[in-house]
Amino acid sequence: MKTKLKQIWFDFFKFPKQILFHPFDGYEEFKRYEKGRMKVAVIFMLLFAFFRIFEFQYEGILINPNNPLELNSLEEIFAVALLIFLFTVGNWSVTTLMEGKGKYKEILMVTGYALFPIIMIGYPAVIISNFLTLEEMAFYTLVMGIAYALAAWMLFMGILNIHQYGLGKTIIAFIATFLAMAVMMFIGLLFFDLIQQFISFIASIYRELNLRY
Repeated sequence: MKTKLKQIWFDFFKFPKQILFHPFDGYEEFKRYEKGRMKVAVIFMLLFAFFRIFEFQYEGILINPNNPLELNSLEEIFAVALLIFLFTVGNWSVTTLMEGKGKYKEILMVTGYALFPIIMIGYPAVIISNFLTLEEMAFYTLVMGIAYALAAWMLFMGILNIHQYGLGKTIIAFIATFLAMAVMMFIGLLFFDLIQQFISFIASIYRELNLRY
């Protein structure tokens, strides 16, 4: 039992913290020695999706513009899943053309591990936000900004290391990834619009036939 708890501590806190503060050594162990765990990445993604729900509902009333009664949990989970899907597929498709060394599994795991700072900082910060005055909310905003900045740092360094890119090529890869995400979103919206029009066309034919016969 003690060994299992040590392994959980290492997988979910110690190793992600090592990646955060020592990204080159951390991602070297992540890729070469396969210390990263897919289950950890997936759990981090789920915790981030639940954090979005938690933040929507329980963020301090002085700074929360959302109406808790309008919360749609499935919509929040779907939005997180869609964003992760678009980024990972977009990055994999772009870096494949740019001779990146990372596999899709590694990109997905890096994305999950990059959410570690938001999870560690976000949950307690949202709880504390309910006890802050309006003047103190600036510190909450700063703390959340730092959490997201650290997540972006982990993601950037992860992509740099798993693909074995330099700084300039990593920046180009990110720009190309965002462009690929935009293209996929456009194609997806176009596809769903065509499907909707097709369904409407079939429905109108069905109604016409019912009226005639």
